[in-house]
Amino acid sequence: MSDIKIEVQETLWIPLADGTRLAARLWLPVSAKADPVPCILEYIPYRRRDRTRLRDESMHPHFAAAGYAAIRVDIRGYGDSEGVAEDEYSHQEIQDGHDIIAWIAAQDWCDGNVGMFGKSWGAYNAFQVAATRPPALKAIAPVMGTDDRWTEDIHFYGGCLAGDNFWWGSIMQLYNAMPPDPEIVGDRWREMWRERLDGARFWPAMWLEHQTHDEMWRRGSIRENYADVDIPVHFFGGWADLFRDTPFRIAEHLSGPVKVLMGPWAHLYPHEGAPGPKADFVAEVIRFWDHWLKGIDTGLMDEPPLRFWLQESVAPAGSHAVRPGRWVEEQAWPSPNTDLQTHPLSGADIDKPDAEDNWVSISSPQTFGAAGGDMCSFAIPGDMPGDCRLDAGGALTFRWPVLDQPLDILGQPQVAVTCTVDQTQGFIAALLIDEAPDGAQTLITRGFCNLCHRDSDTVPEPVTPGEVMTVTVPLHGIGYCVAKGHRLVLQMATAYWPILWPAPAPVTLSVKPSQSALHLPVYTEPEAAPLPRALPEPPSRDGKRPVTYMRDGSMERSYKIDLTTGETTHRFFSDGGVFGPVGDMRLDDIGTVLSDISDRRYSIHPDDPLSARAVMEQTAGFERDEWKVKIDCFSEQTATATAFHLTARIRCWDGDDLFFENEETFTIPRNGM
Repeated sequence: MSDIKIEVQETLWIPLADGTRLAARLWLPVSAKADPVPCILEYIPYRRRDRTRLRDESMHPHFAAAGYAAIRVDIRGYGDSEGVAEDEYSHQEIQDGHDIIAWIAAQDWCDGNVGMFGKSWGAYNAFQVAATRPPALKAIAPVMGTDDRWTEDIHFYGGCLAGDNFWWGSIMQLYNAMPPDPEIVGDRWREMWRERLDGARFWPAMWLEHQTHDEMWRRGSIRENYADVDIPVHFFGGWADLFRDTPFRIAEHLSGPVKVLMGPWAHLYPHEGAPGPKADFVAEVIRFWDHWLKGIDTGLMDEPPLRFWLQESVAPAGSHAVRPGRWVEEQAWPSPNTDLQTHPLSGADIDKPDAEDNWVSISSPQTFGAAGGDMCSFAIPGDMPGDCRLDAGGALTFRWPVLDQPLDILGQPQVAVTCTVDQTQGFIAALLIDEAPDGAQTLITRGFCNLCHRDSDTVPEPVTPGEVMTVTVPLHGIGYCVAKGHRLVLQMATAYWPILWPAPAPVTLSVKPSQSALHLPVYTEPEAAPLPRALPEPPSRDGKRPVTYMRDGSMERSYKIDLTTGETTHRFFSDGGVFGPVGDMRLDDIGTVLSDISDRRYSIHPDDPLSARAVMEQTAGFERDEWKVKIDCFSEQTATATAFHLTARIRCWDGDDLFFENEETFTIPRNGM
């Protein structure tokens, strides 16, 4: 551990050109004002004062102890920062990020070199701010984020409307309603809070106004012009996370140096990584900063730039403590060690003995997807895919012969399908599965194709029922070793609830196996490949967590069938919200008690796609001395054959007094969704 002494500035104000001030927290080597140092920036909306306080303290003090200024800035309209948030990754947000970097570089404690990092939102805007080319920004380290908001985000998967668009937007409904802290901003906190509440929009409805790949999604997608990002990039990602294709694309297309570390992890920093094994993100990213911000030869660039965890076969489970496997390294992508092999569907056993004229058909129940877990796991028990046999009866199933040797997969598989459907719109869900000798089915990867987007994701075209089409279903990137004695299985379905919003009517899909195939990137590790450098598990850096748990929480993750009506309901309830089932907790060093309860429910009848209903109810509270705030949010989404219907309601209390109340309803025409 470094003996560099650091100081912490709880609140630092960053002025912007329009007079708005952003709130920041700064960790600084004491010697920096006499001997300036590079600065590391994290720029996200999730409230540096309280909600990310513990996570921030697991990283930023250690950057400072390694000889960096480390600054955590709240985006405009969040935490104690002034202004109102417009949307995720707005032009204003990215311009503010550009200006923040210029401000940092001009401080007497900064030597003019800035690095930027962040997970999820912070990864997105690290890419996007880098694309504006701030002169002082020398390198970025995005964690669990994407280069393409249309193809690989929480809104649309394969051109299909994602259930995550609703629930994640509802999470932001709550965050957009949270007040600043009066201890930081003083008596004007109510005025600032009112401004936020009056200016807030219900993002799920706003996003649903954009059901094609339009300018909204192009904004902030560096894939639109990779040449805009030409500084070094170190990407950290996980196979249990959502963002699994970005590392392959940026390794191929970015012009600057690119490092990739893809582990087995869910949507967590690698030093918190689950499933294990963990990796010491703090140490790894400091090596990166040392090389590019301090000019120290850490050996980083002597190593192969791309490292992937090849997961081994495991029994299906809703959570995994560890995913066994091995690290492999590559010098470039595409890799000369990966061969795209074709597996015709006609070469598989097909569970449709009544097939006629070499066509096989399925009309999936609307409940297909019960084993799907979440597309983006947070390593919460039950959020990873379960045994795919739970859904198997609702899919076309193709089984290839038992493997006589292990099969390594690395890259992005795809399924080419010659097919027809009996409706003007619908989608294909394709699941690539590892079937064990005992029949248990573990998901390897999956992908989707909105048939209205078969030719264009900007101008959807209805399907002519019965028209023969050949479409490609891209599956998410993966590193996976299928064990000897196992077999590959492909399930194809016309529903995938609640991960995808259903088509307006039940769809029958007919597939011609003789003209359809699975294309699989099969990896062959070079015989003389040296063993990768060991990545030791991170040491414990936190010490005693300065938290007191005031009340026990609870959690429910369930899938229930009403045997009287046939309706099914997926529920995720957490008394503790994003913090897990912890109830109320006090941040001891600032004395603030946080409460957070969320209840997410998706219901549908197996025969009726128009019965689909998503509901999110949330409560959040802040309490310290005389300051007591409570926020209640409710949101709901349903649909008819022609339109989506959404309701958003919010109520806020200042102590015992109702401070704000609002309810909105929205009707948004369906456009190929």
